[in-house]
Amino acid sequence: MESLLEELYKTDLHVEKYHQRKAFLEEKSYQINGITHSGKTKLVKNYLLSLKKNSYLYIDCHDIRIDIIDLNRTLMDFCSKNTIDVIVLDNYIESINLFTISQLIICSQKHYEIDFLESIWLYPLDYEEFLAYEHKYDSSALNHFFKLGGFPSIHKVNADERTLFIQKILQYTLTEIEFDILCFCAKMMSQKVSPYTIYERLKLTKKISKDKLYKLYEELLLKRYIHEVQKINKPKAIKKVYLCDISLKSALTIDKHFGRLFENMVYLELLKSNIECFYDDGIDFYIPSKDELIMCIPFADDRALFKKIEQIEFFIFTQQIKKVTIITMNREGNISHPFSKVEMIPFDIWALGD
Repeated sequence: MESLLEELYKTDLHVEKYHQRKAFLEEKSYQINGITHSGKTKLVKNYLLSLKKNSYLYIDCHDIRIDIIDLNRTLMDFCSKNTIDVIVLDNYIESINLFTISQLIICSQKHYEIDFLESIWLYPLDYEEFLAYEHKYDSSALNHFFKLGGFPSIHKVNADERTLFIQKILQYTLTEIEFDILCFCAKMMSQKVSPYTIYERLKLTKKISKDKLYKLYEELLLKRYIHEVQKINKPKAIKKVYLCDISLKSALTIDKHFGRLFENMVYLELLKSNIECFYDDGIDFYIPSKDELIMCIPFADDRALFKKIEQIEFFIFTQQIKKVTIITMNREGNISHPFSKVEMIPFDIWALGD
């Protein structure tokens, strides 16, 4: 095992054209979590390349040459002997022993309760991060975002290979049933759906118990491949489900519904800004901390907008909503309302705002 560690220690790391993310690393110990291809490896390698070559050791725990028993027996002594200050355990496996060192960084899809590690969740690119990959920022940038989604690596994949690329990385990472659950959630994007509904559908073609499906559904939530939004003041009501990235909709299903895709995209921007939100009948997102409603209406004429506002007036009045924000594709302006400020704003302006 020591010879393998020596090889890894001497190997030069390489990062091809790194684009800055909103997440960044300092001289602390971290646990970096995120779905597959969210950019965890590139983030840590870019950080390591800012350090002295002989001060760190990068280990990908998926390397089949690694014997975990031998690694646990030799790693600490190897680091001490070579005066290594920083260790990165990428694709961390729980059976690998952790020990005290100046800086420890582990990367994993699954979150572990490790008190001395600061936690970072790395999501696929949000719209602002996506723009760093664009050669120029113009009206075509948002259309590119709809087509490509937020996987950083998708920019290097040919257009005719992107769908299969996403399918393959998900099939490699997830179990067969997890993948089937994700495919069903892609069909139900931005809609109310329960694990029981998924079980009822999948049991028609798969041999699986309800308990196992519920457990795997929870795993997908914990690893943040899917997200749920609760109905306001009704925790037992069926939740709305959203995908970790909008590209999964077209990659996993032939169903087309731009409005639901648009709503999922808005939700992800709220998620990445750590804004807690809820839904209600006729209301996409309610943000209690801001007394604000978010409505996702990419295309609508004035008549349809006024009708929509009328339908939620009771909620606006009873919850004392201060602001209603209508996210659109390109419309901008204000609507007169006696109880609340109603503003229409294009997605790209809204997403790049404070």
